[in-house]
Amino acid sequence: MSQDLWLQNYDAACRLAQEIAENIHERNRQQRTGGNPAKLNMTLRASLQKLKQNIAQLRETLNQTSAQRRIMQAEANRRQTLVDDLATREMRLNASFKGDLLEAEPSRSSLMTGGSGSGPAGNPWLVNESEETRGLSFGEIKHHQQQIIEAQDAGLDALAAVISRQKQMGQEIGNELEEQNEIIDDLAQLVDKTDSRIKNETHRVKLLDTKSASCEERKSYIMSWFVPWKRVSHKCLKQHNEDSTD
Repeated sequence: MSQDLWLQNYDAACRLAQEIAENIHERNRQQRTGGNPAKLNMTLRASLQKLKQNIAQLRETLNQTSAQRRIMQAEANRRQTLVDDLATREMRLNASFKGDLLEAEPSRSSLMTGGSGSGPAGNPWLVNESEETRGLSFGEIKHHQQQIIEAQDAGLDALAAVISRQKQMGQEIGNELEEQNEIIDDLAQLVDKTDSRIKNETHRVKLLDTKSASCEERKSYIMSWFVPWKRVSHKCLKQHNEDSTD
């Protein structure tokens, strides 16, 4: 069975992210050795933009697939985590690209050393600076934080969509159960009516059997009296005829 298109696109985006990381490393090496990384910088900008677009496409496709229930909810959650991790990686790569690029500028180096040219001076504002924001201006740090917030908002929107779908599924299941209960109630009423009819018919049959048995007994009783009386009557009639003859 071939891998589905979403996973293929995700794998391609992961490979692009790995390629970007390798190009950033190569660009940094060229900067340290006095090379000219201008071409790599252009390539990196285009690659980072493409990666961002690919991640957005992955999110959109996942939301559509999940809304149409073409994949299980557990798989949708797993893929959402993969996209979130990839988006975080994209932001780190973008921050690393911009940070290393700015650190290579003389003005930035002068600012970091206090402008004295006597060697690196400690910047108290950058003592606890993270790797993601090191080398960024305040405006760029603000933009980086905004990207993180947007990614979190996108994740929350996706989570809200999942919760909404689960709520809708629960309502649909509840409606279906209610319909099934109504059908069961109707069947129960039908069974009760049928059982009542069967009992009535059984009672009528018993009454007929009782009446039939009573009729047979009466008939036997009548016959038991009728036969001797008939014999006596016949005997009397015979005697009368004999007397008349004499």
